[in-house]
Amino acid sequence: MPDPKIEHGRDAIIKVTACAICGSDLHLFDGVMPTMEKGDVLGHETMGEVVEVGSENNKLKVGDRVVVPFRISCGECFFCKKGFFSR
Repeated sequence: MPDPKIEHGRDAIIKVTACAICGSDLHLFDGVMPTMEKGDVLGHETMGEVVEVGSENNKLKVGDRVVVPFRISCGECFFCKKGFFSR
């Protein structure tokens, strides 16, 4: 995989120190949902250290230790504004 890069001002790049796969990954891995393609990366529950932040990111700084849960909310879309953060 290519190295990540900041694409949006609110982005942050972390150096992953631990990662896990969960049940949703296992459905893909075991072929229950045959949508895996070459190059797909499993594991979306991670923790690590922030190594770069975008210009609009005022909550994180380089060196912060973070945990990234399975659910990531933007806080700005229709669903987030209605309180449906897992949509």
